[in-house]
Amino acid sequence: MALRLEVFELTAPEPAIVVTDAVALEEGRQASYEEGYRAGWEDAVKARSEEEARLQADLARNLQALGFTFREARMHVLRGIEPLMEALVGHILPDLARQMLAPVVLETLMPLADGMSEAPVTLLVHPSARGCLERLLDGAVALPLVIHDEPSLDEGQVSIRLGAAETQVDLDRAVADIAAAVRSYFDLTQQEVRHG
Repeated sequence: MALRLEVFELTAPEPAIVVTDAVALEEGRQASYEEGYRAGWEDAVKARSEEEARLQADLARNLQALGFTFREARMHVLRGIEPLMEALVGHILPDLARQMLAPVVLETLMPLADGMSEAPVTLLVHPSARGCLERLLDGAVALPLVIHDEPSLDEGQVSIRLGAAETQVDLDRAVADIAAAVRSYFDLTQQEVRHG
């Protein structure tokens, strides 16, 4: 059997002539432009949303770190001034209260001087505070004063009696209250650190 080969003729294809309507071409171009514009707009909106989300997350993280840093700095400062406050409340404030006892008593007595008769004002004081009170009140108040030692009172306490009325000046209690408030404040800040 003989081999037969198919013969191919080389013929040039006929050129295809495409007739395009100018209006249809412009509409197609416009549709392509709008589709590209819409796709670009959607990509831009998506990119902006992603960027805003990233910036918000960064801002939240930075604010949280800043808040934590502020608390750390605040606690560091408070720990630094705690010994100073303890010394102030434990040593300086009681000495200051002893020095201020006589002026506070004088300030309490001055309003009494206006409406007083000849009845004497009795001051009950700790024996160690008597000398300071006598020096300050001598000639400063136009009231008849009688000062009695009362050893049961603390150095920062004075009882002022006018007839049946009695007023207490208690700087020791004021100092104790201030000391308790300072200690309480530092105890609360320590608890805050432990419990976050």
